[in-house]
Amino acid sequence: MSVLTRDEAQRRARLLDVHRYLIDLDLTRGDEVFGSTTTIRFSVREAAADTFAELRPAALRRAELDGRELDPAALADGRLALTGLAEGEHELTVTADMRYSHTGEGMHRFTDPADGRTYLYTACCEANASLVFAAFDQPDLKAVLEVAVTAPADWTVLGNGVATRDGTAGGPDPVRWRLAPTPPISTYLMAVAAGPYHSIHAEHAGIPFGLHVRRSLAPHLEADAEELFAVTRRCFDRYHQIFAEPYPFDSYDQAFVPEFNSGAMENPGLVTFRDEFVYRSAVTDADRQTRAMVIAHEMAHMWFGDLVTMRWWDDIWLNESFAEYMGYQITTEATRFTDIWADFGVRRKSWGYDADQRASTHPVAPAAADVPDTAAARLNFDGISYAKGASALRQLVAWLGRDAFLAGINEHFARHRFGNAALADFLDSLAHASGRDVHGWADRWLRTTGVDTLTPAVTANGGRWSVDIRHQGGGTTRPHHIAIGLYDHEPAAPHKLQLRDRVEAELPPGDGETVTLSFTGPRPDLLLLNDGDFTYAKVRLDTGSWDAAQRSLSGLPDAVTRAVVWNAARDMVRDGELPPAAYLDAVRAHLPHETDIAIVEGVLAFARGQVADRFLPPARRPAALAVIAATCRDLMRRTEDGSGPGLRLAAVRTFVDSAGAPAAAELLDWLDGDTVPGGPALDPDLRWQVLRRLAVLGAATAADIAAELARDPSATGQESAARCRAALPDAAAKDAAWAALFDPAGELSNYLFTATAAGFWQPEQHALLTDYVPRYFPSAVALAARRGPAIAAALARFGFPTTVDGETLRLAEECLAGAGTLPALHRGLADQVDDVRRALRVRERHGEA
Repeated sequence: MSVLTRDEAQRRARLLDVHRYLIDLDLTRGDEVFGSTTTIRFSVREAAADTFAELRPAALRRAELDGRELDPAALADGRLALTGLAEGEHELTVTADMRYSHTGEGMHRFTDPADGRTYLYTACCEANASLVFAAFDQPDLKAVLEVAVTAPADWTVLGNGVATRDGTAGGPDPVRWRLAPTPPISTYLMAVAAGPYHSIHAEHAGIPFGLHVRRSLAPHLEADAEELFAVTRRCFDRYHQIFAEPYPFDSYDQAFVPEFNSGAMENPGLVTFRDEFVYRSAVTDADRQTRAMVIAHEMAHMWFGDLVTMRWWDDIWLNESFAEYMGYQITTEATRFTDIWADFGVRRKSWGYDADQRASTHPVAPAAADVPDTAAARLNFDGISYAKGASALRQLVAWLGRDAFLAGINEHFARHRFGNAALADFLDSLAHASGRDVHGWADRWLRTTGVDTLTPAVTANGGRWSVDIRHQGGGTTRPHHIAIGLYDHEPAAPHKLQLRDRVEAELPPGDGETVTLSFTGPRPDLLLLNDGDFTYAKVRLDTGSWDAAQRSLSGLPDAVTRAVVWNAARDMVRDGELPPAAYLDAVRAHLPHETDIAIVEGVLAFARGQVADRFLPPARRPAALAVIAATCRDLMRRTEDGSGPGLRLAAVRTFVDSAGAPAAAELLDWLDGDTVPGGPALDPDLRWQVLRRLAVLGAATAADIAAELARDPSATGQESAARCRAALPDAAAKDAAWAALFDPAGELSNYLFTATAAGFWQPEQHALLTDYVPRYFPSAVALAARRGPAIAAALARFGFPTTVDGETLRLAEECLAGAGTLPALHRGLADQVDDVRRALRVRERHGEA
């Protein structure tokens, strides 16, 4: 299929006005295809014009333009040519058979192994509407969508507008559903979900709310419905307090759908979420906090993205950065999760920092030339557009003030409601509301790449002391409005630190520039730049402050402050300035005393997944895992009285993943007893996690996996079994997993593919996997070309060899230098190459290459 270029989109936008889509979908045609008939009413501004509509059918049945039948040959490479158009009004009708998808793109079809019921949902972003209906598929050709769906009698149909069914319920015949016409929206936001969904309905502020999930998860949705509705209502009310524009659509359904590629998608009126957010097993409060944030994030899109939409994909940050920032801020303001910025700092922000230090980095708001087509646009849904962009907005709010920021947003909504806007339009509204040079700020913050580093040097002299703050950015730096925390050890509790003062500072741009601040009195025991985490920059600790942190990090009074220190240590490890073993020493000393679950989970994830698996050489890995496991045991001992169940669960999870061969017998006892001594009980997810680790260690068999699957035949059980089978340290098991992934006849769904790929590569099994490393690269290129960008992205993220060595690096670089690599795979491989290079540099820096 040809990708849509920005130039083509601009030409088409100058030529066309699209008024209305009449979309008729028939979901009763069997397991392979569905019927799609689309009538597009549009007008043309020029005489004798040529353009095209997008459509990727299994079979084109008929196409008519103004009552004249078009030659089927007019459809080529996903484009239906429309030639010689007269100026004025036109009507295009296209009837086609469309393929169901099993990769989370277009119309995804899923059959639940728990009960055999089938569920469908659409995923039209970024350019996948043409897999569902004929469209002028670009964000700035908004139109009214009027959708009808024919479905089996026992199904529910949901969409962007309120759904009503023709006739009455009952009887075996298919039922026709009609969705209320939408206001003008972009084609990528078209949404339908259909199947025997279990639904719970409510109403709030005159708007019908709904929660929907497949039947086999119904008891778990019922258990969580009160919390889900409470978060939804509180966020909804808070947005109405700060936005002058009321919610712009007629309903608010939230459907938790199977095998969803993203966390969620902001379709107006029908937000779709991955159904892992309906918890079937125990979770921590950090997990619930993340779910609340995602609800708030997607709701923010109803205004920023759906009401006002970007013109082209170079401004995806206008959608995602804004929603990311508002998701965290509104969760903090409207729900019980008031410390969520610590979670952002220690888990989400690092995503942005890591992405911004790879060769694939890009500005938050890239130049239009850098997003030339929809394939390039897909690659920018990353840590830059989400985490860095949200960090930039948080800094903008600190600089402008919250009132001016919200006034600018409301002006932006009023100017562009149900239309499209670009970065310049948004900045104009902020500048008008604030009177500040927002355009200049944006040039520094949104048009540049890389992470600034702020390094303090403290000098004490009698009753005075000063700090020199060196500002480095690799050639381009940004202004920073920061807070500096001054902390002292408590005299009666020297393991704790108390805040002496927090001062604000303005750091002007300038690579290599130094700002000096002077103070009276003794120097603080710990000086922390960016206290409160209001800017986006790596910070360093001076020697005295690092000594204080090593002694008393867990004694800092505020979770966000602790997150800033942990991030500083993380960045120093990644930059080769702090030995990985020293980071583990800090983990061992302080994490057993940590009270914030997000910090515990984030620090353990970095220690386990990066320090142990990548930054330390294989010979040092068992000792590192032993340190992590011992830390988890301390957390488990601290919570064995029933206090802190979330902390205990987080510790148990990481203990399982870090267990070495000597602990296999203990894990088997847990599995046999169906519980961790002292709790928690082993629910299905924990049982699979234990079994997966036993499989990696060679302490479980294919028969054990089959027995567990018989106990839990759910979709999650199927995925877990696939991961466990691929993780077995057995040549036959590896051959079978490899064939499932790469055999041309194989068509694993996106989730089963990811599970198999994630189970295949295990650091404990490098000797067994050596011969697969050179096979991976040509196989990956061929598979990505055959199965498309969703599988390609999973293949790069989860299927890349876990060996961190020069040979893997060489093979990956050769692959990248070759031609014909799908963009989604090329980007993923390039990021993996950067990460391997970084890990090798860290090892070399500390004499562990």
